[in-house]
Amino acid sequence: MPALEHNIESLKLRISRACKRANRDENSVFLLPVTKTRNIKALEAAYSLGFTQFGENYLSEAKEKIAHFKNKSIQWHFIGPIQSNKTRYIAEHFDWVQTVDREKILKRLSDQRPNTLPPLNFLVQVNVSCDENKSGVSIEEARTLANLSLMYPNLCFRGLMALPTAYDNEQKTIDDFQKMQQLYISLQQKYSQCDTLSMGMSGDLEHAIGQGSTMIRIGSDFFGPRE
Repeated sequence: MPALEHNIESLKLRISRACKRANRDENSVFLLPVTKTRNIKALEAAYSLGFTQFGENYLSEAKEKIAHFKNKSIQWHFIGPIQSNKTRYIAEHFDWVQTVDREKILKRLSDQRPNTLPPLNFLVQVNVSCDENKSGVSIEEARTLANLSLMYPNLCFRGLMALPTAYDNEQKTIDDFQKMQQLYISLQQKYSQCDTLSMGMSGDLEHAIGQGSTMIRIGSDFFGPRE
């Protein structure tokens, strides 16, 4: 627990300093712990410190954790690639999906979302670096998916997510984040519920915050090195 508290304080300080440099309110950036490969004990420790939203990449891992915390007020974010055969569980148990990259997935998530639950929040994943090894859509395709979301009443379009290429050149990283910010601002003008720009991780959160990120996804710098 002391190590976790230290990590969190260090992250909060980095966020605060990055926001100051960007003339932003530090409360405008949400810290999402990424819990892939982390055990339930680690999540319980984070929960005891006030964290009630977690990002999961692997559905096989997430199922055990969601079942364990079923009586807790936790919001689960799915942040991994989405296969068609996984959409039912995601639609039924998650609060957010950050990695939507095709209409087929939009339709399945909407059709499979129980009517007893609020609309499923989703982000469109953008392959802003045009990296063939990464998931996501182009900037123009992102606009199309955002527009298509209006056809699906069980979904709520909340914004964009990106995982840019890790360049050696910092300016290229900043340029990618800047492209995301420009796209995000343009979509905000059209969709009132668009309020989330999820980008930035342990190694580049300062650049992401400088270019308008509202949510950073942190794993190792939050929980410590993976075993």
